[in-house]
Amino acid sequence: QVQLVESGGGLVQAGGSLRLSCAVSGIIFSINAMGWYRQAPGKQRELVAAITSGGSTDYSDSVKGRFTIARDNAKNTVYLQMNSLKPEDTAVYYCKVQGGRSWGQGTQVTVSS
Repeated sequence: QVQLVESGGGLVQAGGSLRLSCAVSGIIFSINAMGWYRQAPGKQRELVAAITSGGSTDYSDSVKGRFTIARDNAKNTVYLQMNSLKPEDTAVYYCKVQGGRSWGQGTQVTVSS
């Protein structure tokens, strides 16, 4: 049974940075693609960044150039480095095994203007 534990969220001013972490267990992490999603109040959950098992990355247009997804297979952890944060980045952020069904509890990111 896959478990995902997100951490690293918080309150930051616009223009600031945060690094999110997601510790994954219950799967062979290294062979799975991973994604970071977010859900703002009143909005649908959306994919913001993804990384394949080989390390290829993809980003939504809204975060491209500001966010970086990375993985450490030795630590079974996926990261999301978020720079130049904007108030519209405020959301609960979740990681997920791409193609899987389980979600973690998420981590709240709040960006003040």
